Amino acid sequence: MAITKNVSSIDTSDKPYSVSTVTSKDGTIIGYRQLGHGPGLILVQGAMGSAQNFSDLAKALSETFTVYVPDRRGRGMSPCLYRKDHTIQRDVEDLEAILSKTNAHFVFGLSSGAIISLQASTILPSIHKVAAYEPPFFVDGLPIALLERYEKEVTRGRIAAALTAAGKAVEVRPIPWFMPDWLLTFFMNRILVSQDKQPAGEYLPLRELTVTLQYDFRIVTEMHGTLEHWRDVRADVLLLGGGRSPAYLKTDLDAVEKVLPSVRRVTFPDLDHSASWNYDPEQNPTGKPELVAKELRKFFA
Repeated sequence: MAITKNVSSIDTSDKPYSVSTVTSKDGTIIGYRQLGHGPGLILVQGAMGSAQNFSDLAKALSETFTVYVPDRRGRGMSPCLYRKDHTIQRDVEDLEAILSKTNAHFVFGLSSGAIISLQASTILPSIHKVAAYEPPFFVDGLPIALLERYEKEVTRGRIAAALTAAGKAVEVRPIPWFMPDWLLTFFMNRILVSQDKQPAGEYLPLRELTVTLQYDFRIVTEMHGTLEHWRDVRADVLLLGGGRSPAYLKTDLDAVEKVLPSVRRVTFPDLDHSASWNYDPEQNPTGKPELVAKELRKFFA
Protein backbone atom coordinates (compact mmCIF):
# COMPACT_ATOMS: atom_id res chain seq x y z
CA MET A 1 0.00 0.00 0.00
CA ALA A 2 1.47 3.31 -1.07
CA ILE A 3 1.00 6.66 0.61
CA THR A 4 1.36 9.82 -1.44
CA LYS A 5 2.86 13.04 -0.22
CA ASN A 6 3.02 16.43 -1.86
CA VAL A 7 6.78 16.73 -2.01
CA SER A 8 6.58 19.53 -4.58
CA SER A 9 5.03 21.75 -1.90
CA ILE A 10 8.29 21.77 0.11
CA ASP A 11 9.80 25.25 0.06
CA THR A 12 13.30 25.00 -1.40
CA SER A 13 13.70 28.67 -2.33
CA ASP A 14 16.54 29.11 0.15
CA LYS A 15 18.02 25.63 -0.32
CA PRO A 16 20.96 24.60 -2.54
CA TYR A 17 18.84 21.80 -3.99
CA SER A 18 15.56 21.18 -5.77
CA VAL A 19 13.06 18.47 -4.83
CA SER A 20 11.32 16.04 -7.14
CA THR A 21 9.60 12.64 -7.07
CA VAL A 22 9.41 9.44 -9.02
CA THR A 23 6.89 6.60 -8.80
CA SER A 24 8.27 3.14 -8.10
CA LYS A 25 6.89 -0.04 -9.66
CA ASP A 26 4.46 -0.73 -6.80
CA GLY A 27 3.13 2.84 -6.81
CA THR A 28 5.23 4.15 -3.91
CA ILE A 29 6.24 7.78 -4.30
CA ILE A 30 9.98 8.27 -3.83
CA GLY A 31 11.07 11.83 -3.12
CA TYR A 32 14.60 13.02 -3.74
CA ARG A 33 16.82 16.08 -3.66
CA GLN A 34 18.84 17.19 -6.68
CA LEU A 35 21.85 19.49 -6.84
CA GLY A 36 24.96 20.11 -8.90
CA HIS A 37 26.00 19.58 -12.49
CA GLY A 38 27.71 16.74 -14.32
CA PRO A 39 27.26 12.96 -14.58
CA GLY A 40 24.45 11.57 -12.44
CA LEU A 41 25.31 10.09 -9.03
CA ILE A 42 22.67 8.66 -6.66
CA LEU A 43 23.34 8.47 -2.91
CA VAL A 44 21.49 5.58 -1.23
CA GLN A 45 21.03 6.05 2.51
CA GLY A 46 21.47 3.36 5.13
CA ALA A 47 19.60 2.85 8.39
CA MET A 48 18.62 5.66 10.75
CA GLY A 49 19.25 8.39 8.17
CA SER A 50 17.54 10.46 5.51
CA ALA A 51 18.54 12.73 2.64
CA GLN A 52 19.41 15.41 5.19
CA ASN A 53 22.24 13.30 6.62
CA PHE A 54 23.93 13.36 3.21
CA SER A 55 23.68 17.15 2.79
CA ASP A 56 27.40 17.83 3.23
CA LEU A 57 28.45 14.85 1.11
CA ALA A 58 26.10 15.88 -1.69
CA LYS A 59 27.35 19.46 -1.58
CA ALA A 60 30.97 18.28 -1.72
CA LEU A 61 30.17 16.22 -4.82
CA SER A 62 27.91 18.74 -6.55
CA GLU A 63 30.70 20.62 -8.35
CA THR A 64 31.55 17.43 -10.25
CA PHE A 65 28.27 15.52 -10.45
CA THR A 66 24.53 15.97 -10.59
CA VAL A 67 23.73 14.44 -7.23
CA TYR A 68 20.40 12.79 -6.46
CA VAL A 69 19.66 12.11 -2.78
CA PRO A 70 16.45 10.14 -2.17
CA ASP A 71 14.67 9.40 1.06
CA ARG A 72 14.37 5.62 1.12
CA ARG A 73 10.83 4.25 1.30
CA GLY A 74 9.23 4.54 4.71
CA ARG A 75 10.86 7.82 5.65
CA GLY A 76 10.67 11.55 4.99
CA MET A 77 9.68 12.38 1.41
CA SER A 78 8.95 8.71 0.63
CA PRO A 79 6.34 7.54 3.17
CA CYS A 80 5.03 4.02 2.75
CA LEU A 81 3.50 1.51 5.15
CA TYR A 82 5.89 -1.31 6.08
CA ARG A 83 4.75 -4.73 4.93
CA LYS A 84 5.91 -8.01 6.39
CA ASP A 85 6.47 -9.39 2.87
CA HIS A 86 8.90 -6.58 2.01
CA THR A 87 11.93 -7.74 0.02
CA ILE A 88 15.04 -6.04 -1.29
CA GLN A 89 13.48 -6.16 -4.76
CA ARG A 90 11.23 -3.25 -3.75
CA ASP A 91 14.26 -1.17 -2.83
CA VAL A 92 15.93 -2.09 -6.12
CA GLU A 93 12.79 -1.00 -7.97
CA ASP A 94 12.88 2.34 -6.12
CA LEU A 95 16.48 2.87 -7.22
CA GLU A 96 15.67 1.74 -10.76
CA ALA A 97 12.91 4.34 -11.00
CA ILE A 98 15.36 7.13 -10.14
CA LEU A 99 18.01 5.73 -12.49
CA SER A 100 15.49 5.64 -15.34
CA LYS A 101 14.25 9.17 -14.76
CA THR A 102 17.67 10.77 -14.29
CA ASN A 103 19.79 8.64 -16.65
CA ALA A 104 22.37 8.36 -13.85
CA HIS A 105 24.94 5.55 -13.97
CA PHE A 106 26.80 5.96 -10.67
CA VAL A 107 25.59 4.86 -7.21
CA PHE A 108 26.97 5.28 -3.70
CA GLY A 109 25.39 3.25 -0.90
CA LEU A 110 25.94 3.34 2.84
CA SER A 111 25.37 0.28 5.05
CA SER A 112 22.04 -1.35 4.09
CA GLY A 113 21.99 1.16 1.21
CA ALA A 114 25.26 -0.42 0.06
CA ILE A 115 23.58 -3.84 -0.03
CA ILE A 116 20.73 -2.39 -2.09
CA SER A 117 23.20 -0.74 -4.47
CA LEU A 118 25.22 -3.93 -4.97
CA GLN A 119 22.08 -5.99 -5.50
CA ALA A 120 20.78 -3.47 -8.03
CA SER A 121 24.05 -3.71 -9.96
CA THR A 122 23.50 -7.47 -10.46
CA ILE A 123 20.19 -6.72 -12.18
CA LEU A 124 20.42 -3.26 -13.76
CA PRO A 125 22.98 -2.75 -16.56
CA SER A 126 22.45 1.01 -16.29
CA ILE A 127 24.65 0.98 -13.15
CA HIS A 128 28.25 1.31 -14.31
CA LYS A 129 29.99 1.94 -10.99
CA VAL A 130 29.06 1.33 -7.35
CA ALA A 131 30.75 2.65 -4.22
CA ALA A 132 29.72 0.66 -1.14
CA TYR A 133 30.48 1.86 2.40
CA GLU A 134 30.46 -1.03 4.88
CA PRO A 135 27.58 -3.25 3.75
CA PRO A 136 26.53 -5.25 6.85
CA PHE A 137 26.49 -8.86 5.66
CA PHE A 138 27.13 -10.34 9.13
CA VAL A 139 29.19 -13.15 7.58
CA ASP A 140 30.04 -14.45 11.06
CA GLY A 141 26.36 -14.74 12.00
CA LEU A 142 23.26 -12.61 12.42
CA PRO A 143 22.33 -11.31 15.91
CA ILE A 144 19.00 -13.14 15.62
CA ALA A 145 17.85 -12.71 19.23
CA LEU A 146 18.38 -8.94 19.16
CA LEU A 147 16.65 -8.56 15.79
CA GLU A 148 13.67 -10.53 17.07
CA ARG A 149 13.58 -8.43 20.22
CA TYR A 150 13.61 -5.25 18.11
CA GLU A 151 10.65 -6.55 16.09
CA LYS A 152 8.63 -7.35 19.21
CA GLU A 153 9.33 -3.99 20.83
CA VAL A 154 8.55 -1.90 17.77
CA THR A 155 5.32 -3.86 17.25
CA ARG A 156 4.33 -3.02 20.84
CA GLY A 157 5.18 0.64 20.26
CA ARG A 158 8.01 0.51 22.80
CA ILE A 159 10.35 2.62 20.69
CA ALA A 160 13.05 3.19 23.32
CA ALA A 161 13.34 -0.55 23.99
CA ALA A 162 13.37 -1.24 20.24
CA LEU A 163 16.16 1.30 19.81
CA THR A 164 18.19 -0.39 22.55
CA ALA A 165 17.89 -3.80 20.88
CA ALA A 166 18.71 -2.37 17.45
CA GLY A 167 21.72 -0.48 18.75
CA LYS A 168 23.14 -3.58 20.35
CA ALA A 169 22.48 -5.64 17.22
CA VAL A 170 24.56 -3.37 15.00
CA GLU A 171 27.01 -2.40 17.76
CA VAL A 172 26.35 1.32 17.53
CA ARG A 173 29.04 3.30 19.28
CA PRO A 174 29.43 4.59 21.90
CA ILE A 175 26.71 2.47 23.53
CA PRO A 176 28.20 1.17 26.81
CA TRP A 177 27.64 -2.58 26.54
CA PHE A 178 28.19 -3.18 30.25
CA MET A 179 24.99 -1.31 31.13
CA PRO A 180 21.81 -3.36 31.66
CA ASP A 181 19.10 -3.08 29.03
CA TRP A 182 16.65 -1.34 31.35
CA LEU A 183 19.13 1.44 32.00
CA LEU A 184 20.01 1.83 28.31
CA THR A 185 16.30 1.96 27.49
CA PHE A 186 15.81 4.62 30.17
CA PHE A 187 18.44 6.82 28.52
CA MET A 188 17.06 6.12 25.04
CA ASN A 189 13.64 7.23 26.22
CA ARG A 190 15.08 10.47 27.61
CA ILE A 191 16.66 11.19 24.23
CA LEU A 192 13.36 10.52 22.46
CA VAL A 193 11.39 12.74 24.84
CA SER A 194 13.95 15.52 24.52
CA GLN A 195 13.75 15.38 20.74
CA ASP A 196 9.94 15.39 20.87
CA LYS A 197 10.14 18.73 22.69
CA GLN A 198 12.83 20.17 20.42
CA PRO A 199 12.72 18.73 16.87
CA ALA A 200 16.03 18.43 15.02
CA GLY A 201 15.21 20.75 12.11
CA GLU A 202 15.35 18.98 8.74
CA TYR A 203 16.59 15.74 10.29
CA LEU A 204 13.93 13.09 10.68
CA PRO A 205 12.74 12.33 14.23
CA LEU A 206 14.46 9.44 15.96
CA ARG A 207 11.08 7.81 16.61
CA GLU A 208 10.30 7.73 12.89
CA LEU A 209 13.74 6.43 11.98
CA THR A 210 13.59 3.66 14.58
CA VAL A 211 10.43 2.29 12.98
CA THR A 212 12.02 2.36 9.50
CA LEU A 213 14.69 -0.04 10.73
CA GLN A 214 12.21 -2.78 9.82
CA TYR A 215 13.14 -2.23 6.18
CA ASP A 216 16.87 -2.35 6.88
CA PHE A 217 16.77 -5.44 9.07
CA ARG A 218 14.58 -7.21 6.52
CA ILE A 219 17.16 -6.51 3.80
CA VAL A 220 20.09 -7.63 5.94
CA THR A 221 18.31 -10.84 6.94
CA GLU A 222 17.23 -11.62 3.37
CA MET A 223 20.72 -11.17 1.93
CA HIS A 224 22.55 -12.94 4.74
CA GLY A 225 24.49 -16.01 3.57
CA THR A 226 24.52 -14.97 -0.10
CA LEU A 227 28.22 -14.15 -0.38
CA GLU A 228 28.78 -16.10 -3.61
CA HIS A 229 25.90 -14.16 -5.17
CA TRP A 230 28.11 -11.08 -5.39
CA ARG A 231 30.22 -12.73 -8.09
CA ASP A 232 27.37 -11.63 -10.38
CA VAL A 233 28.12 -7.93 -9.86
CA ARG A 234 29.26 -6.57 -13.23
CA ALA A 235 29.77 -2.95 -12.24
CA ASP A 236 33.12 -1.63 -11.06
CA VAL A 237 33.01 -1.51 -7.25
CA LEU A 238 34.76 0.66 -4.68
CA LEU A 239 34.57 -0.77 -1.16
CA LEU A 240 34.94 1.79 1.62
CA GLY A 241 35.32 1.33 5.35
CA GLY A 242 36.47 2.98 8.55
CA GLY A 243 39.25 1.81 10.84
CA ARG A 244 37.13 2.68 13.87
CA SER A 245 33.97 0.86 12.77
CA PRO A 246 32.78 -2.31 14.52
CA ALA A 247 35.03 -5.27 13.73
CA TYR A 248 32.31 -7.30 12.01
CA LEU A 249 32.02 -4.66 9.27
CA LYS A 250 35.70 -5.07 8.39
CA THR A 251 35.20 -8.84 8.32
CA ASP A 252 32.28 -8.35 5.94
CA LEU A 253 34.36 -6.13 3.65
CA ASP A 254 37.18 -8.66 3.62
CA ALA A 255 34.76 -11.40 2.61
CA VAL A 256 32.93 -9.56 -0.15
CA GLU A 257 36.17 -8.13 -1.56
CA LYS A 258 37.28 -11.69 -2.36
CA VAL A 259 34.26 -12.46 -4.56
CA LEU A 260 33.60 -9.20 -6.41
CA PRO A 261 34.90 -9.44 -10.00
CA SER A 262 36.08 -5.81 -10.31
CA VAL A 263 36.87 -4.13 -6.99
CA ARG A 264 39.25 -1.87 -5.14
CA ARG A 265 39.30 -1.03 -1.44
CA VAL A 266 39.87 2.13 0.55
CA THR A 267 40.05 2.27 4.35
CA PHE A 268 39.88 5.48 6.37
CA PRO A 269 41.95 4.63 9.47
CA ASP A 270 40.49 7.33 11.73
CA LEU A 271 36.86 7.19 10.58
CA ASP A 272 33.87 5.04 11.46
CA HIS A 273 30.54 3.90 10.01
CA SER A 274 29.02 7.39 9.97
CA ALA A 275 31.93 9.07 8.17
CA SER A 276 29.84 10.01 5.11
CA TRP A 277 27.17 11.75 7.21
CA ASN A 278 27.22 15.46 8.01
CA TYR A 279 29.71 16.60 10.61
CA ASP A 280 27.96 17.73 13.77
CA PRO A 281 29.93 18.38 16.98
CA GLU A 282 27.06 16.99 19.09
CA GLN A 283 25.22 14.49 16.89
CA ASN A 284 28.00 13.16 14.66
CA PRO A 285 31.47 14.41 15.61
CA THR A 286 33.08 11.65 13.53
CA GLY A 287 31.50 12.77 10.27
CA LYS A 288 34.09 13.52 7.57
CA PRO A 289 32.06 13.66 4.36
CA GLU A 290 34.71 15.69 2.52
CA LEU A 291 37.19 12.78 2.87
CA VAL A 292 34.63 10.31 1.55
CA ALA A 293 33.75 12.71 -1.30
CA LYS A 294 37.42 12.90 -2.30
CA GLU A 295 37.57 9.14 -2.85
CA LEU A 296 34.21 9.12 -4.62
CA ARG A 297 35.33 11.82 -7.04
CA LYS A 298 38.41 9.79 -7.96
CA PHE A 299 36.42 6.59 -8.41
CA PHE A 300 33.53 8.02 -10.41
CA ALA A 301 35.71 10.35 -12.52
